[in-house]
Amino acid sequence: MSPSVSIIMPTFNRLEFLEPAIASVFAQTFEDWELIIADDGSSEPTRAYLRALQDDPRVHVILLPHTGMPSVVSNVALREARGEYVAFLDSDDVWLPKKLETQIASLRRHPERGWSYTKFALIDSSGSRTDPARTRNWPTPTGWILEKLLEEETVIAQPSVIVSRRLLTEHGAFDEELVMCYDDELWFRLAAHSEIDGVDEPLTLVRRHAHHSGSDIIAWRDRRRVFEKALRVRRGRRVDAMLRKLRAQMSAGLAKSQAASGKRWDAFATLCSSAPHSWRYPRCWLGAWASTMRACAPQQVRTLVRHYRARRQLARS
Repeated sequence: MSPSVSIIMPTFNRLEFLEPAIASVFAQTFEDWELIIADDGSSEPTRAYLRALQDDPRVHVILLPHTGMPSVVSNVALREARGEYVAFLDSDDVWLPKKLETQIASLRRHPERGWSYTKFALIDSSGSRTDPARTRNWPTPTGWILEKLLEEETVIAQPSVIVSRRLLTEHGAFDEELVMCYDDELWFRLAAHSEIDGVDEPLTLVRRHAHHSGSDIIAWRDRRRVFEKALRVRRGRRVDAMLRKLRAQMSAGLAKSQAASGKRWDAFATLCSSAPHSWRYPRCWLGAWASTMRACAPQQVRTLVRHYRARRQLARS
């Protein structure tokens, strides 16, 4: 028989965090699950640990060559999923014991809701909670939440999500062109087609540590691609206007990040290519141009400007 929930876990060389993540799966009060772990070319200590897990018939390990693309690795695992629902758990995060039980019970009470998420808390590398007030204040609304996601009134942590496999099959899995932000892109698509079930309990613990990969430039670039892709589908005047503004903001952020990293010509190229849609938003557009011009100015000019601003600040005080 197929399990009720297929748990998707991509991983790469994080054995110190992988072990508590997997332990949190085995500690679930809801036991009708399968765990599909896709390993992105980890070293032998991690792979030896993963191979030993397969003594439990509910665990399936897929050993892959290294890609550096979590979206690709996750989709490999997704293609093996057999459950009615699919849950996501990153290999450095942790679930509380009643996480699956609570979400599955609620989804089954509300069949019109095709997916679910929970409130989450942040933990550090040792597992201690950090900044509880910040995450406690993020709402977890139920229903149609696309506009709330676009306005960043709602934050969805990937390891908090459970999705009907039918809904995923209808609307596709992760976009494999994205290195980062691939989960956000999927949430926007799902939110446009289904109500969500919000669980207002912090049943997911998201770990923040020094081993996260990625860069600011990739994050801005991929975030812009997310909104560009969303704009290819007409979603109504209000949503389309929000998407156009967000695309301009991402272009400005990308140019600023490129300029700050010394990639001046890349910053100019970003500004020029985004001009047809960004000029309508002067606040972010002009700020990006100013940041790029400052980065491109000779060192002597930048020093003179800093000295001038310092003198003005002294005069004001």
